[in-house]
Amino acid sequence: MITAAYCKGSDPMKEYQLKFIPPDFDFETRTILKKTISANKHLAELKGVCETIPNKNIIINTLSLQEAKDSSAIENIITTHDEIYKEELFSEYLDNAAAKEVRNYNMALRKGVELLEKNNLLTVNKIIKIQEELDKRKTGFRKIPGTELKNSLNGETVYVPPQNHERVKELMITWKDLSTRII
Repeated sequence: MITAAYCKGSDPMKEYQLKFIPPDFDFETRTILKKTISANKHLAELKGVCETIPNKNIIINTLSLQEAKDSSAIENIITTHDEIYKEELFSEYLDNAAAKEVRNYNMALRKGVELLEKNNLLTVNKIIKIQEELDKRKTGFRKIPGTELKNSLNGETVYVPPQNHERVKELMITWKDLSTRII
């Protein structure tokens, strides 16, 4: 199994050096198990509080929009909460590319939840359906090399994902297998 790790200063056109996942680490230490129990307690309390809210979708939608906004910022897609809410309400009248991208990311999150709620099974086809919410052209996994993320302020390459289509598919299958065991 694999994950990405990148050494800053190395050749920016090289893919990240991939390491095996999950890491060779004992996650069942006393400290981690105590934190797990504490987290479980807090999640149960949160679930109880959520039961008192008349419309849970308000919180779910707000959290997914916040996640979409923050995750998009990693890719230098910067927008404000106001722009996102306007895009949610008036998407047919506005032309804000960053807010639209965050909206698509949010829709992909929702699609992922919807697909997983059906049977808690993550498949490569479901991953592609989620990806289609981001890329309406329905191209599937990236086939053309040359993708890299750059810092918009200084042009520095900050991430070069795997460039080979077969490698991308292999990584997605590995991730799917690991995710399925966790779900």
